[in-house]
Amino acid sequence: MTETQKLDRKGWGRVLLLGVQHVFAMFGATVLVPALTGMNTLVALFCAGVGTLLFHFVTKRKVPVYLGSSFAFIAVIQTVAWHYSGLPGSFDSAQTAAAAYQAALPYATGGVIVAGAVYLVLALLVKLFGVNRVKSFFPPVVTGPMIIVIGLTLAPTAIANIIGDGGAGMGARWIVALAVLLTMIIVSVFCKGFFKLVPILFSIIVGYVVALLFNMVDTTPIREASFLALPPFFLPKFDGFAILTIAPMAIVTFMEHMGDITTNGAVVGKDFMEDPGLHRTLLGDGLATMVAGFLGGPANTTYGENTGVLAVTKNYDPRTLRVAAVFAILMSVFGKLGGFLQSIPAVVMGGVSMILFGMIASVGMRTLAEADLDFAKSRNLIIISLMLVIGLGGAFVNITANVQLSGIALSALVGIVLNKVLPDNI
Repeated sequence: MTETQKLDRKGWGRVLLLGVQHVFAMFGATVLVPALTGMNTLVALFCAGVGTLLFHFVTKRKVPVYLGSSFAFIAVIQTVAWHYSGLPGSFDSAQTAAAAYQAALPYATGGVIVAGAVYLVLALLVKLFGVNRVKSFFPPVVTGPMIIVIGLTLAPTAIANIIGDGGAGMGARWIVALAVLLTMIIVSVFCKGFFKLVPILFSIIVGYVVALLFNMVDTTPIREASFLALPPFFLPKFDGFAILTIAPMAIVTFMEHMGDITTNGAVVGKDFMEDPGLHRTLLGDGLATMVAGFLGGPANTTYGENTGVLAVTKNYDPRTLRVAAVFAILMSVFGKLGGFLQSIPAVVMGGVSMILFGMIASVGMRTLAEADLDFAKSRNLIIISLMLVIGLGGAFVNITANVQLSGIALSALVGIVLNKVLPDNI
């Protein structure tokens, strides 16, 4: 009997804990986007939760995915807000909190809505031309390196969270991180039954306690948070400059979406591009982004952190992601709950992320191994080598002054093109 079947027999209490574990994993990244763009954290959490539930409805409740704030849209949201606010255009927390900047954000969310609509058009094109034609561009020689790049691109974030600014308390920071790592390893390897499914939850609790002992926990967010209040939603505004600046990002993140869905399917052992279909995952992502724009939140996207949780726990029940979505919505309404999660030190999440992100990269290596690729062939070596160097080396291409093709998307594009161009017999 699998762990998921056992979970089905033992009820929703454990599903709840598994869902909460996913919220812990995604929280830091999701709130970072509003922090950098001047948007409201509670709105972002609410939009992430609602967007995830909408995604699951569109994808027939089959894909264990969590949607959170998209990093790809940070620069274009800032650009639009600076443009309409008349402010100088350099990141500063005081500047993003300024009244003029905040008044300009509705133009950015208008652009986000149109970006979501572009996803709907892409979903229609996939439906019309067929998923098999799309899948032909993504054999293991392309998807394996793509998954590795996604995992290892996130790796520096884990270490940065641990070492902080490199100042005082470095020894204490590594003690906390090691406590988190050891807890996760011990629970994953030596515990049985349900406990084996929640190593991240245990490791965060242990890390939080150890961080408290070193006075590394700032409880200000808990004290200042309200008990109960709706997030400060606002309606969008539409203008040509904002739309032309933000909407093209949907084409860029289309590559990343396919990479994330491929990674998620590789972890679970299912082909989600086939069932429920890439057109449905694109539709769910697009609708979630449009809803976020109408509520005053950032664009949504699939999250590598939560895919990492799936790989660690081997629990692939999509219900746990829906529980996580509901919990995120509750956090946005019950301020003290969200304040507690904000108080978790970055070093704790850094310790967790070391394994989560490594697990994603490991899935990519497993994809290459199971495909039984012939590495004596030059074409395979060329494709994999270039994808890894481009994806991990910090390469990028500026499409316009405000739109950039990231290393992940560029790596995928190079792999797709080379796979079609290079002969099979070399």
